[in-house]
Amino acid sequence: MTADLFDTVADLPAREAIAEGAVILRGFARPLEPELIPALREIVAQAPFRRMFTPGGYQMSVAMTNCGTVGWVTDRSGYRYDGIDPESGKPWPAMPPVLVRLAREAAAEGGFDDFAPDACLVNRYEPGARLSLHQDKDETDFAAPIVSVSLGLPAIFLFGGPKRSDKPVRHRLTHGDVAVWGGPSRLFFHGVAPLADGEHALFGRQRINLTFRKTR
Repeated sequence: MTADLFDTVADLPAREAIAEGAVILRGFARPLEPELIPALREIVAQAPFRRMFTPGGYQMSVAMTNCGTVGWVTDRSGYRYDGIDPESGKPWPAMPPVLVRLAREAAAEGGFDDFAPDACLVNRYEPGARLSLHQDKDETDFAAPIVSVSLGLPAIFLFGGPKRSDKPVRHRLTHGDVAVWGGPSRLFFHGVAPLADGEHALFGRQRINLTFRKTR
C-alpha cells in the first residue's frame, strides 16, 4: 500500500474537535514542508535518532531525538528534561524558527495563544512501532498545551481521558495533520497504535512526529 504525499482529507473538517480543549488541524503543517524538511535533516545531523531505555529497562520501539533548550530523555534513572544530549555531551540543537512558528500558529488555531515551547521531541516510527497510553506530565507548566505534528506515513492516534482505564478513541492522522490539546484535556492519556507498513512519497517507510512542549 502506498501512502501518497497528499493523503485525501477532503471529507474531513479542517478543524476537528476531539475533546474539550483538544483539536486536530487537518493538513495544517503542509504549507511549511519546504522549510520543515531541511530543518529536520539538520536537527538529526546534529543529534541522531536513538532508541532510549525506560526506567524498567525496556527499549522503546520509537526512535527519538530532540531540539530546543531542553530535551526529553529516559533511562534507568527515570524520565526527565535535560539541556544536554546524553550521547554527545553537547546541548540539543536549537529549535529552528520554522518549528517555533508552526507550534505557535497551531496552538493559536487550537485556542491557545502565546505558546512558547522550549522543547520539541522528534520521534521516528517505523512499521510496527507504537507508543503506549501515557500522560505528558514531566512538565512543570500544565497551563501550556501540547502540539503534535504528524509527517510521513498515516498513524492511528489514541486519545483517551483523565484515567488510564478510559477507553481511547481512534483518530487517523495523515501527513501534515497537527493535534493540539490543553486545558481540560491537557493530562488525558494518549498513544499511537502500531504503525502500519507503507511508503510515503517524502518520508518512505516511516512516520515522523514532532511534539512541542513548554516544560517550565
